[in-house]
Amino acid sequence: MSTAEASGGQAAAALQRLVDQISTIVIGKREQVELCVICLLADGHLLIEDIPGVGKTTLAQALARSLGLSFSRVQFTADLMPSDLLGVSIFDRQTGGFAFQPGPVFAQVLLADEINRAGPRTQSALLEAMEERQVSAEGATRPLPAPFFVIATQNPTEQLGTHPLPESQLDRFALRVSLGYPAPQAERALLAGQDRRQLMLALPCVLAAQDWAAAQAAVPRVHASEPLLDYLQALLQASRNGRWFAQGLSPRAGLSLLRLARGRALLQGRSHVSPEDLQALWVPAVAHRVMARPGGEDTSAAARALLDAVPIP
Repeated sequence: MSTAEASGGQAAAALQRLVDQISTIVIGKREQVELCVICLLADGHLLIEDIPGVGKTTLAQALARSLGLSFSRVQFTADLMPSDLLGVSIFDRQTGGFAFQPGPVFAQVLLADEINRAGPRTQSALLEAMEERQVSAEGATRPLPAPFFVIATQNPTEQLGTHPLPESQLDRFALRVSLGYPAPQAERALLAGQDRRQLMLALPCVLAAQDWAAAQAAVPRVHASEPLLDYLQALLQASRNGRWFAQGLSPRAGLSLLRLARGRALLQGRSHVSPEDLQALWVPAVAHRVMARPGGEDTSAAARALLDAVPIP
């Protein structure tokens, strides 16, 4: 076994322990938990979309605690201002000048709760942070801590006080996942068990900072063969032909999908990407990035139809 394979196996074992721990808090949703871990492993931002009360915030907090990362939560509302997120300069009487007070965005994990309740100005302020890992505020550009992840929760747009996120913001999220209602057995465990918030307070850090950095560094080393890239490119080209979507996938989406596929392979202990990795990630990685055709299927259904129609080379 090569050194790379050995390190990959160690990373996979550590990542599975991470998934195991989070799954004790978010019961019966292992597949979604794995998707979340893959997203962060691939250095992507995560959008969790569902109705209130199914565990979106709990999942985000469990991820941050299990990774030992600094965490801040912002409740997005219609009156939230960019300065509430980024920070503001306050006059310091001792120095006689203004001192910048960093906002909650200066954390390694930012939970943007109910992100689609905020106004366009605040949404725009978050774009630079998500793309460049820096913010421009009070006349200066300031780097954000590394790693930096945005985990956003979103309520269905049918609910009062919500509005669709702009396409430019949706394109910054590597994955969109939905938790859904728990299965009866999982719900019974929730009802009969200890309060999830109390359990979460006792969660230990599963991956230290250096171990998480090593796992992330291993992702680009996962091999993607030429036939695999041919398959990915065929999927991207099919998304742009107008048959399934009004607007197809960007090159950024293709690069993001490849990183995610490498992350999934690493999580499963493999040193190469398989077509099954792309297929498993296709809908959660692309359905929020594309525009539906007028009168056509919703983007998730269209994405599944496209996947079925494009053969593996």
